[in-house]
Amino acid sequence: MKRFALIFLLLAGPLWAVEPDEVLDDPALEERARTLSQGLRCPVCRNESIDESNAALAKELRILLRERLVDGDTDQEAVDFMVARYGEFVLLRPDTRGVNLILWAAAPAMLLVALLIGWSAIRSKKPTSDTLTADEKAELDEILRS
Repeated sequence: MKRFALIFLLLAGPLWAVEPDEVLDDPALEERARTLSQGLRCPVCRNESIDESNAALAKELRILLRERLVDGDTDQEAVDFMVARYGEFVLLRPDTRGVNLILWAAAPAMLLVALLIGWSAIRSKKPTSDTLTADEKAELDEILRS
């Protein structure tokens, strides 16, 4: 039973990232803040949202986001502020327009190039002859007789 409790506590770790002193009094604003913070990357952590991260910088970003929402920013204005301050790296799902389109298209394009190279390499192989010479047939018959 203790193992189960320990596993549960370890898995529930990210739930404790948002500390009670950060939570807004208005439930609607808090819900907006939680939704937005789940889409923003912690600059310190690897691929972890600021909502899940326990890093000090993530806490500061959560507080800053909540301050922006309390001051009356829309969701897009708050996210745009974070992007202007920290760059597009702060977005867990970056924009798919402009230069980023090259980044989004690069992986599928490289996969297609690799498949085409593989297909052309397989097609260019010369088929081997399946027929046996007279000497090979005689040797095979001798082996099969013994």
